[in-house]
Amino acid sequence: MAFHVEGLIAIIIFYLAILFVGIWAAVRTKNYRSDGDPRDSIIVGGRDIGLLVGAFTMTATWVGGGYINGTAEAVYSPGFGLAWAQAPIGYGLSLVVGGLFFAKPMRSKGYVTMLDPFQQIYGKRMGGLLFIPALMGEMFWAAAILSALGATISVIVDINITMAVIVSALIATLYTLVGGLYSVAYTDVVQLFCIFFGLWISVPFAMSHEAVKDIGFTALHEVFQAPWLGNINTADIWSWIDSFLLLVLGGIPWQAYFQRVLSASSATYAQVLSFLAAFGCLVIAIPSVLIGAVGASTDWNQTMYGSPDPNTRKEADMILPIVLQYLCPPYISFFGLGAVSAAVMSSADSSILSASSMFARNIYQLAFRQNASEREIIWVMRATVFVFGAAATAMALLAKSIYGLWYLSSDLVYIIIFPQLLCVLFIKGTNTYGSIAGYVLGFLLRISGGEPYLYLPPLFCYPGCYQDENNIYIQRFPFKLLSMLTSFITNIAVSYLVKYLFESGRVTPKLDMLDAVVAKHSDENMDKTTLVKSDNINLSELAPVKPRQSVTLNTNFTNTEAFSDLDSSPELPEDRHID
Repeated sequence: MAFHVEGLIAIIIFYLAILFVGIWAAVRTKNYRSDGDPRDSIIVGGRDIGLLVGAFTMTATWVGGGYINGTAEAVYSPGFGLAWAQAPIGYGLSLVVGGLFFAKPMRSKGYVTMLDPFQQIYGKRMGGLLFIPALMGEMFWAAAILSALGATISVIVDINITMAVIVSALIATLYTLVGGLYSVAYTDVVQLFCIFFGLWISVPFAMSHEAVKDIGFTALHEVFQAPWLGNINTADIWSWIDSFLLLVLGGIPWQAYFQRVLSASSATYAQVLSFLAAFGCLVIAIPSVLIGAVGASTDWNQTMYGSPDPNTRKEADMILPIVLQYLCPPYISFFGLGAVSAAVMSSADSSILSASSMFARNIYQLAFRQNASEREIIWVMRATVFVFGAAATAMALLAKSIYGLWYLSSDLVYIIIFPQLLCVLFIKGTNTYGSIAGYVLGFLLRISGGEPYLYLPPLFCYPGCYQDENNIYIQRFPFKLLSMLTSFITNIAVSYLVKYLFESGRVTPKLDMLDAVVAKHSDENMDKTTLVKSDNINLSELAPVKPRQSVTLNTNFTNTEAFSDLDSSPELPEDRHID
């Protein structure tokens, strides 16, 4: 394949434009928020992200390189087809469910990160344990999409993969480092426009290529391969449901999502952002579906790609850049390349910022340095943005099964964090003992099911388990759903059992080693007054959405609702208010 100078120039122009927008947003933020807490600007955008920008950044966070490439791959792959392209509907419903049930309670309590309620209810150590699967999910996701970007650029422009990945990661890290959420949000607006127009411009050219048959006919009839609409075999129904619920429910407990929710100016705005993003995800998926259908309707012998077809060459995961390269004019394929690059950067920067936000606040600040100054926390965040960006880049270049690691870590987010989030928000009386038991049991059940992408054999074959042609065990039973429900029920059951044992006197209070029941008066554990008085949070640590400048730790948790319930609490200063 020849080296494309025009493609390289197009990528350079695109990257410079993104970098310019990111730095401009950072400068604008510094000037506009000079009188506020800089931590709020970096983590939650000062809680004044507008409706339009918020909807764009939330949509762009979900519409990553894996989203558009994976959707096209599923539609193209024989034996799967559109019936197995679950991401658009699954993630769309995930945003709807998140908006209906989770956005309002999280935003109304004024939390700063997703881990805040866990540390508030279960303690700082448990928050640290829950940070592990959350961090793994964000980091492996960023590494996976950076890896996909390098492969895509190499197909269309034929430049070094390593250089493409490093430059892309450096640019995303740089503007995230400088401007935080504001830079990420404003660059997401530009990137989403690039994704939308870049893919839609490519579709008509690909569909009109002489080697492509009518996609309406190939949707139902076998021409070059099985119909691209696909079908779901009876034996695979439970597996399909298991994967679909993973997307819908497992897509909620991510810091990248709640960072947008918590940046909204009100709880109602947070809900509206979720609904708009759900619609945006569905719209952006349409060109990816059409490109996958075009790939399944193409006689590749009539193209420069030649024979055998991409599926036979085991390049189905690259069908989107292959269609752009061989079925579109060069100048159009460069627009498509810009779309893929934009999708990758819009998700990579969000993951890097999410991981650094959780570490700086929930691990460094709340667990180790509660009296750290604002300036110190800001520099910790900047350092971790660089470290996590470098780590994701290294994994993208070095790891052999990065997608397998991401699949496993996303499963852990679904199985461990989602049931814990349900408990802290909606179930009264759960405690640290139940949280630990649910965490451990859910983890063990998931690992025992194996992971095909990592060639990890299962310790237990559930009903319907079989070996494929590569001797890899495939589970048809919905064991992920079983693991999640078991973790959820275990958390509740163990919490109430331990609570009963201590309060009935059957177990001496001295054995409450975690201070989770006796010391915290567990009969009022979910009461807002108790939360404010607990050891996890001091009255001096509470702060409003727009705090005063201070060198003390005044923004650990924001829970102004608790103040209204305390008759004896001191009067709040006049500048304490919620938007």
